[in-house]
Amino acid sequence: MMTGAKRKRSTVWRKIQAVRFEDIKAWCMRRLPILKWVPVYNWKENLVPDTVSGMMLAIQQVTQGLAFAVLSSVHPVFGLYGSFFPVIIYAIFGMGRHVATGTFALTSLISANAVERLVPSVRTNVTANNNSGILGLSEFEMQRIGVAAAVSFLGGIIQVAMFMLQLGSATFLLTEPVISAMTTGAATHVVTSQVKYLLGMKMPYISGPLAFFHIYAYVFENIRSVQLEALLLSLLSIVVLVLVKELNEKFHRNIKVVLPIDLLLIIATSIACYYADMEYVYGIEVVGNIPKGLPSPKAPPMSVLPEVVTEAFGVALVGYVASLALAQGSAKKFKYTVDDNQEFLAHGLSNVIPSFFFCIPSAAAMGRTALLYSTGAKTQVACLISCVLILVVIYTIGPLLYWLPMCVLASIIVVGLKGMLMQFRDLKKYWNVDKIDWSIWVSTYVFTICFAANVGLLYGVVCTIAIVIFRFPRAKTLNLKNMKEVEYKYKAEDNCCEQTTLLCSFSNGSCHGELVQPCHSERHVLILDCSGLNLFDYTGVSVLLQIYVDCKNRCIDVLLAHCKGSLIKAMQYGGNFDSENPVFFDSISSAIDAIQIHRNYSKFSEQSEV
Repeated sequence: MMTGAKRKRSTVWRKIQAVRFEDIKAWCMRRLPILKWVPVYNWKENLVPDTVSGMMLAIQQVTQGLAFAVLSSVHPVFGLYGSFFPVIIYAIFGMGRHVATGTFALTSLISANAVERLVPSVRTNVTANNNSGILGLSEFEMQRIGVAAAVSFLGGIIQVAMFMLQLGSATFLLTEPVISAMTTGAATHVVTSQVKYLLGMKMPYISGPLAFFHIYAYVFENIRSVQLEALLLSLLSIVVLVLVKELNEKFHRNIKVVLPIDLLLIIATSIACYYADMEYVYGIEVVGNIPKGLPSPKAPPMSVLPEVVTEAFGVALVGYVASLALAQGSAKKFKYTVDDNQEFLAHGLSNVIPSFFFCIPSAAAMGRTALLYSTGAKTQVACLISCVLILVVIYTIGPLLYWLPMCVLASIIVVGLKGMLMQFRDLKKYWNVDKIDWSIWVSTYVFTICFAANVGLLYGVVCTIAIVIFRFPRAKTLNLKNMKEVEYKYKAEDNCCEQTTLLCSFSNGSCHGELVQPCHSERHVLILDCSGLNLFDYTGVSVLLQIYVDCKNRCIDVLLAHCKGSLIKAMQYGGNFDSENPVFFDSISSAIDAIQIHRNYSKFSEQSEV
């Protein structure tokens, strides 16, 4: 008789043999999106815009890489590595065609907590050229990047584990108010962390609950130690950056290539610092020695993993949430789909693999993604081209950045966070649509400011769950199985067309799937019965607006029946209803009568279907 172990091996072997080549190919196509878009890449139409976007992206990647490495309390050169390796990994596994991953302010700030806690600052000039360690850096700097790499490694492992547990579907709890408040609060933390560089002050690292207030208390207590030269250079840099970027944004349609003000500012201030000898004459802190070349791979120190669990979870959740929001935004803008779960895998591997090359935690950044929008990027080829240029910087130009003032880097960080800080304007729309969403935004922001980004995110998710539980018993539900399907159809006498079905599915305020494209000989009308919408939030209103816009783009008229006054007000505030015909009706019958009336007036002269 066959033993149990043999039967088990036989069963496993049969399952292996049952796997077909088509199954393997389908799995690879699903998990390696690069295999889908590379074979159909249009070299003639897309290569030029991708190249231009890649060149502009490389400039921003270099400047942000240096700045966010400093924010992460490690040597600036590790930011260049963090702008190179994660980009390649995401291009292979990621689905966002316009998502620019790399170093990220929020994840850098979180990892800095672990770095400063485990390898505290010593009275050593970070710019000193000490050749006692790897890459010509001191052992102190290598210990620091070891901790940051460990945070990146463990954070990536957590993201991959979430992918394996299929937790991408749980993102419906990450509503837009929660994400907006968390990222705005974290951006406020980042600006606060750069105050010491902007003012040229020597300040100890302050972390923990209410650290935000302790930092400003320390600044006001030691206001006399502000370095006037650094303050003036910071103010000048911020004014130039804001002014030129506003002009670039205003005239971006009239000019093909935006002015790379970040790069020009770095070059100008580095030259001025070198010839004026600002480091020694005025005591302005500079970046210092930037080693050449790429490092040999080395595993992060596994011994510190148990001590960085909190920061790793923060990096995994905050980085994924911010990146997913950008991926979904680009997918909606350019009409393609993004798998939430696949993004877990892409960002997880973008943290795990680069951690072996001394990289800090990575994620997608709003500024870089917006740059790809404005410069006309088509695919991830733009990001891969930026990697080639970053490689040139690492091997040739890097050492020339020795004289770059740290206050200028801090200015670049602060101005780069403008998009996140401007999310304060969202408070008005939340107040007009749903007061509860407004209160969630404010309280999540306060929790983020008082504690940390991961704490604020957790608080926002808990509030969302509590609101859903509170509202659900009060909501009316309809059993569609017991409702009779009513079809109201007008047909032209000389035309006949088959009836089509429209299906949509929703998740976290997003619409997935393709709407049916009507043929030229028919006119479709979609009537939505909103009588069951007693309670709604900003995300729900956004879904209705998205349905309206998508249907309108496909020549499908959308009419809303049984709408309450609060819903009508919220939708009119959030959308642009520029249709000649009414959109809101008291009942379904009145909406159908309106169709017939407009048909009689040749508004619906062709075949119409409801």
